Amino acid sequence: MTRVSVLNSPFLLGFEHVERTLDRIAKGANEGYPPYNIEQTGQDRLRITLAVAGFRREDMSIQIENNQLVIRGRQQDDSDRIFLHRGIAARQFQRTFVLVEGIEVVGAEIDNGLLNIDLHRPMPEVTVRTVEIKTPPKAKPKTPTLDVAPE
Repeated sequence: MTRVSVLNSPFLLGFEHVERTLDRIAKGANEGYPPYNIEQTGQDRLRITLAVAGFRREDMSIQIENNQLVIRGRQQDDSDRIFLHRGIAARQFQRTFVLVEGIEVVGAEIDNGLLNIDLHRPMPEVTVRTVEIKTPPKAKPKTPTLDVAPE
């Protein structure tokens, strides 16, 4: 089955990386663990909150890789504990968020099983640039040459 590109307009030049990013997001969208919220906390501020009950600060890492915010968690098995029933899964996770150019992660904290990651989204400056239109230098007229065969 052939997939139709959303960004195949001849007016959208150089957006191939956006399309690859959208494909990657669509593939990872089915992951439901851990659940998360994204909220706007100010005009230029966002907060991502992940429900990470049972994870300690030492069990998680937050990294920015190629404009992607990657949160990973891995709990260590405690061999000293004996469970009669284990309903709280001790599994690992990776949750990835694609960040727009210029967005900054300003901090993260864990509180009561919720991991809060604060982001700052600066307002883009509007820039206008004029491109000069040049004309090629005029070529010198060629003098005609006559090809005369010797007699």
